[in-house]
Amino acid sequence: MARGKTAGAKVLAPGLNYIGGEWLPDEDGLVLESRNPADIREPIGSFPNSRLNEVRAAVHAAKQAFKTWRLVPPPQRGALIRRCAQVLRDRKEAMARLMTREMGKPLSEARGDVQEAIDCAEYYAGEGRRWFGETTHSELPDKFAMSVRTPIGVCGMITPWNFPVAIPSWKIFPALLCGNTVVLKPAEDTPACGAAFVKALADAGIPAGVVNLVQGIGEEAGAALVNHPDVALISFTGSSYTGSAIAEACGKSLKRCSLEMGGKNAQIVMDDADLDLALEGALWGAFGTAGQRCTATSRLLLHKKIHKTFVAKLVKAAKALRVGDPLDERNQVGPLVNQAQLDRVSVYMDVARKDGATLRCGGKRATGPGLAHGYFFQPTIFDGVTPEMRIAQEEIFGPVTSVIEIGSLDEAIAVLNGTKYGLSSSIYTRDVNGAFRAIRDIEAGITYVNGPTIGAEVHLPFGGVKNTGNGHREAGRSALDIFSEWKSVYVDYSGKLQKAQIDVQA
Repeated sequence: MARGKTAGAKVLAPGLNYIGGEWLPDEDGLVLESRNPADIREPIGSFPNSRLNEVRAAVHAAKQAFKTWRLVPPPQRGALIRRCAQVLRDRKEAMARLMTREMGKPLSEARGDVQEAIDCAEYYAGEGRRWFGETTHSELPDKFAMSVRTPIGVCGMITPWNFPVAIPSWKIFPALLCGNTVVLKPAEDTPACGAAFVKALADAGIPAGVVNLVQGIGEEAGAALVNHPDVALISFTGSSYTGSAIAEACGKSLKRCSLEMGGKNAQIVMDDADLDLALEGALWGAFGTAGQRCTATSRLLLHKKIHKTFVAKLVKAAKALRVGDPLDERNQVGPLVNQAQLDRVSVYMDVARKDGATLRCGGKRATGPGLAHGYFFQPTIFDGVTPEMRIAQEEIFGPVTSVIEIGSLDEAIAVLNGTKYGLSSSIYTRDVNGAFRAIRDIEAGITYVNGPTIGAEVHLPFGGVKNTGNGHREAGRSALDIFSEWKSVYVDYSGKLQKAQIDVQA
């Protein structure tokens, strides 16, 4: 993503912020330029490089809109969210193609990204009719007790580039259903996807000021959003380093903060596993989205009895994966998102070799017809990896997986748990007892049995433990607890003063 004044004939017409129901440019004329990572000669567009003033305007619009949006009954809010689902459905192919061009995931995966947003909208639309609190008996006579959800206020959403439609939907739809208003700051690598998503919501009829869009970089627009005193909540998905800084800033002002951060996910393959099924899972988990998923299978823990056989199958299959233009549906692995990510993955190749890992395939930038102007990297497998190596501990975020040999289920679980992250996990086995032990003992927010580490369903909680998050979950009913406050209500119709606990007879 280039940054600077609008210049050059190849730069497309600037995109805009969406504030208070209006599409507006950056007041200083500064722009961020988005280019296709599969062919950087192709510009996607230029977008505002917003800073403090634009964030202030967006927060003000959201604060004003909150006064009326919070009073809209939840079933009506749900009905509007259902309209968003329909608009997204109508635009699914166009949005998927835009996503593929802007961040590089294969077209089939981009369609899945948009479909997840559609599913998310449908789910939370239905929750508008299930806006349940609890009623309970009071301990005192002639007294009624219940609990209800109430909205929080203006919510700041800071979202990543790897799921540029799905992840904003995980945050925005439950926030809106709860009666909050939103300021979205999408990743600077996917401004066009952020704008397309917000335009879909606006065209579906979400009222002016309820959803606002501010483009820009994290250090400026993102920081301004985090530190704004009228923002009641920050929901962030990204690196653990940035998430920690956001948590610190929010803690100083007692601002609610929801963090979804890194992962170092592992797939266990036991000696009794269906190896062909486990192989499919490993390929999809390690190399889907070119490994640029927080749930990617970056470690493979293989039982020593099947280690040699499985690695041979895996290397052969990885070498056969088609790397290329992600708009060509014959290709299976697209580019990394930008030069910085390509450089980062390349550095880890040297780190792995220095630590003593054995490169079995890949390990360098992909070359060949149609690849010269993109950030393509070969699917990469390191064998002979030990748990303490950096490639077994640090998130690489590229098409790289590390093979670690294990001798038992207990050892596999110990190795899997031996990182600072705890997002997703997987075990392939036919032993039902072992599978349930793994479910019990693995330290992760998600565990798959006989499935890969990637993939999520919108009605189940999504998130992790340890340095992966701060205890909240996205998706499902659990997300409603992030975006709402519980209020306890007591109605005393006795006509006299009653004192809880004191008036109760032992």
